[in-house]
Amino acid sequence: MHGAGLDDFIRLRDEFGNIWRGEADRQSDGTVRYRFRDSNGNSISGIGDNSYGVVLRDEHGNVWRGFVD
Repeated sequence: MHGAGLDDFIRLRDEFGNIWRGEADRQSDGTVRYRFRDSNGNSISGIGDNSYGVVLRDEHGNVWRGFVD
C-alpha cells in the first residue's frame, strides 16, 4: 500500500488498485492507531510508531507491514 495524508486524513492505494480512506489517531503512549475503509465497505486497521513502523490487518487476516515517511 502507498498513499498520502493531510492532518489526520489518509488515502491509500493497495496492490490491486483499491482506494482506502481513513484516519490516524495519535495515542498518549506515542503510538498511532489507523482505520481505513474502501468503497465496498471492507475495513483495515492497525497500529504504528516511530520505531517499528506500521502493521495493518483486514477482516480476512491479511497483513500489511510498512513505514510512514
